[in-house]
Amino acid sequence: MSDTSGLTRVVLRLGRNPEQGFPEGDDHHGYVVMAPLDPDGFLDPALWAQRKQDCTVRRFHAHEAAADGWLRRRGESWHFWYDEAEEGPEESGVKLGAHRFRVDEYVTIREGAGPPLAFRVADVQFQP
Repeated sequence: MSDTSGLTRVVLRLGRNPEQGFPEGDDHHGYVVMAPLDPDGFLDPALWAQRKQDCTVRRFHAHEAAADGWLRRRGESWHFWYDEAEEGPEESGVKLGAHRFRVDEYVTIREGAGPPLAFRVADVQFQP
């Protein structure tokens, strides 16, 4: 079991993506990320390096089983990594390090080989 103290629980929900068939978004499609955020709401590489095993991600979708993985960093890029083949390939964030994780902000995730999708930051809770 991960120790989530000092990390921030971030819930991302699929935002409006009309070109991809989601004109109203989808609250049943998204991610729960235990993120290493700095006080301004940005991903903190130093905190991630100290706590990377606790920086988890859970992808949820109404029509699929949940997939559990980790938030990973390669150079300046951040991605979601899953360790089981049936959970799918890693998913890359588009400039996640430059985005503030605050309620109603948006981030972009590329799920596998699919097109990039916008996700709304729906909830942010610091874990004391």
